[in-house]
Amino acid sequence: MGSDINVTLGNWSEWFMLLAAMTYMVVFVAFVWDMASHSKTLGLREEERARKRAAAENDSRELVGVGASSEASASADARSTASATHAPGVDGAGTGGTGANGVVGNGSASPASAGSAAPGEFRTSAENTTKGAGEFEALNYKKGARRPAARVAVMLMVIAFALHVFAVVSRGVAADRVPWANMYEFCSTGAMVVAGVYLVTLIFKDLRFVGPMVSGLVLIMLCLATIAFPTPVSPLQPALQSYWLIIHVSIAVAASGIFTITFAMAVLQLLQSRREKRLALGQESRMGFLRAVPSSVTLENFAFRLNSVGFVFWTFTLAAGAIWADQAWGRFWGWDTKEVWTFVVWTVYAAYMHARVTRGWNGNRSAWLAIAGYMCVVFNFTVVNTLFPGLHSYSGL
Repeated sequence: MGSDINVTLGNWSEWFMLLAAMTYMVVFVAFVWDMASHSKTLGLREEERARKRAAAENDSRELVGVGASSEASASADARSTASATHAPGVDGAGTGGTGANGVVGNGSASPASAGSAAPGEFRTSAENTTKGAGEFEALNYKKGARRPAARVAVMLMVIAFALHVFAVVSRGVAADRVPWANMYEFCSTGAMVVAGVYLVTLIFKDLRFVGPMVSGLVLIMLCLATIAFPTPVSPLQPALQSYWLIIHVSIAVAASGIFTITFAMAVLQLLQSRREKRLALGQESRMGFLRAVPSSVTLENFAFRLNSVGFVFWTFTLAAGAIWADQAWGRFWGWDTKEVWTFVVWTVYAAYMHARVTRGWNGNRSAWLAIAGYMCVVFNFTVVNTLFPGLHSYSGL
């Protein structure tokens, strides 16, 4: 009876995993649609603000020109009046002073004040209008107003995550153990953690701009688990029958999930930095979808904070693995391929943290270091597990 239930749960796990993958595909399409539509909206706003600024500059130049011509005519009238007061047969004492004061006061002071004050007030109004539009755009970006595709994508991702959780949990119940003992289970569980970390982060920070890459990476991980690493439900190997499996592997999966999100942000940072350089040179950029993405500096700062958390998790993973190795094999370190590459990952991210904090490695260099670290993570959990023999060869293939 128990075996029949396990088989049923195993089948349900596969079906729900397939449903989750299909839902993630729809989520990816919805996020891409939101990125395209929102960037188009922001592009139209930029064009509208550019037209307003151009109109404001033209009006300002016209008003300044009118003021200058008025001052010139006033000066000419003043000179002619002054010459008339000193002409023979004219009483210069009375009419000259009155005439001069009247022309200078009405002809030079009023037009000058009108010509200088009006353009100044108009420029201030244009600056305030532009600032107000920018504030409205930032507020609109944070609250997600007029972005129905993004809301649909997030809601669908919650549904996909629920299906994903049921698939992973039913797999664990069917196997009567934690569901991360082989490559299939690790990829599927890792994809679930990536989606979960992303959804939790959305509560505190608007990261919908990275949704296409996150949902795409989750979908790729599920496809790899299903196509490249299909593994039937089986009991644990003796070396894995320890509570350290839960501690060591769960923290490693969590760290990998964080590194996946920061990898996506590093890629966007490189693209955004390239776009910003082209715009600074007055050149057009074909990557218009990056209008919906924050600046490269904002991406870098937030990715650094997430990488700091992931680095702490990975440090604990390395330490817990050494303790588990001592209990399983009687030594803390044996230069096994898996152990070496786990240390390589730690070294690369430690270099990233050190270079950015103490050496001022900002910008593209820090992004490339983060990408290199994630490539080491991928290599560690794919190539090392499948091709290199060692004590950690638990791929199940």
